[in-house]
Amino acid sequence: MITRSIRFRMALWYAAMLAGELVLFGAASYIGLERYLQKSLEESLVKQARSIGDVLIVNINQSGEDYVTNEITEHYSPEINGRFIRVTRADGRQIFISGLPKDGTFDPARVPPPQLPVSRAFSHEVEMSDGHELLLHALPYESRDGAHFLIEVAAPYNQIESVLRGLLLTFGLGLPLIVTLAISGGYVLMRRALRPVDEIRQKAAQISSRNLSERLPVVRTGDELERLATDLNRMIERLEESFHQINRFSADASHELRTPLTVLQGELESVARTSSNLPAEIRETIGSALEETHRLTKIVENLLAISRLEAGEARKQLERLDFAELARSTADQMRLLAEEKHIHLDCNGAESVEVEADPARLKQVVVNLLDNAIKYTPESGRVSISVMKQDGRAVLEIADTGIGISRDDLPHIFDRFYRADKARSREMGGTGLGLSIVRSICLAHDGQVKVQSTEGQGSMFHIELPVARDKRN
Repeated sequence: MITRSIRFRMALWYAAMLAGELVLFGAASYIGLERYLQKSLEESLVKQARSIGDVLIVNINQSGEDYVTNEITEHYSPEINGRFIRVTRADGRQIFISGLPKDGTFDPARVPPPQLPVSRAFSHEVEMSDGHELLLHALPYESRDGAHFLIEVAAPYNQIESVLRGLLLTFGLGLPLIVTLAISGGYVLMRRALRPVDEIRQKAAQISSRNLSERLPVVRTGDELERLATDLNRMIERLEESFHQINRFSADASHELRTPLTVLQGELESVARTSSNLPAEIRETIGSALEETHRLTKIVENLLAISRLEAGEARKQLERLDFAELARSTADQMRLLAEEKHIHLDCNGAESVEVEADPARLKQVVVNLLDNAIKYTPESGRVSISVMKQDGRAVLEIADTGIGISRDDLPHIFDRFYRADKARSREMGGTGLGLSIVRSICLAHDGQVKVQSTEGQGSMFHIELPVARDKRN
């Protein structure tokens, strides 16, 4: 479970809101139930006190005090019901006081005596010396013969407290369970609701400049996700059209420039061949112009090659070939360049590694990388090239002990016209397109190119291509 994901955070927020609402509901229920139970208890005490007065005390002069005592004990059973009952005359003499309740929650003898006289009924809490609390209702009553009595009926709060403790226990056990179920259920629901977002993200990660014709999946739900996917597809469509226009412009411009450059180069070469009678300064100017024309022609050819690669033309000439043999033969052809700088060129990998590729384009990859390695490796340095199989892929590695590439330049070296050391690249005839062509050729063959480099120690280019399928398949 990814804790930073939207689905987890939304499920957590949902659970937090639910927990807060449950806590508020529990607190309101607790307070409401406490007040309801207290009011119900008070009403039952009032009714019981009134009943004792109306049934027993009203005719006490005829029935006698013993009769009242027996009737209260028999019909109201204060000891069994856990109630406190006390009947007191106006002079302070007690007619009846209940005994110790069976549950032993309080001692009736410790209930403070009333403050006589009492003119009106009242209810109040009585805190016992042992820590228990009673809710007591006192009712002044006048019998038919005019005698005044005080009827006191009380009940301990433990009955209410036991109910409230049960409620707290229910909330204490139920709340974590409900919140856990809410988080789990919310996460599952959010995962299902955001599944189209995952599909859009996965598909978007697969779309690059080479497959802009593909589109994101659109779930026909009529909600924001459908509109988002539709708008993103429209954006990709506009990007595709922009890329096509750029590629068409590069290809058209490169194609249109080839003819005038060829004519210009031919005329300069003709002038150069007949320039023996011209002043030395003019001959140098013609030579410089011819060099720049050659360089411009090379740039145009490279731009045209990149445009064709991005158009997919490199995949139209695939054939089965031995990648290791192609690398060895190319390295042998370029060995003379290395020897001129006293650079030791190693070629490793005797095992055959077959791939399906355009041999001319693949050779261009080896040539460009070897040419760069030799250019930027000082004299008496070392350049190595090896081809092998790794994890079902054909791997080409070209390493050198050259000047290396700085950390700031590494992310940009495959960009068009990017040169880490512009002055030195121009001095060595670089155009800034060689590595861009290498990447385009690799991508056209469903491969990839990586580079590792340390400034001042050298570089290693790592190329992976799919191996050729087994002939038996």
